Amino acid sequence: MTEAVNHPPHYNAHPSGVECIDIVEHMSFNVGNAIKYLWRWKQKGGKQDLEKARWYINRMMEGLKP
Repeated sequence: MTEAVNHPPHYNAHPSGVECIDIVEHMSFNVGNAIKYLWRWKQKGGKQDLEKARWYINRMMEGLKP
């Protein structure tokens, strides 16, 4: 169980071998979440993860001033 929580296979499935959290922890919440879903969409959630990434991007765009 610990392995499934702390280090599931999709965490470092990127060809670089880098874990997504090592990158996104330096970003804002919405940017980090969008990248997280884009990073793992093929290994984990498929189209649903792409939709989640879009949701975070749309939320960021709504907060921008014209």
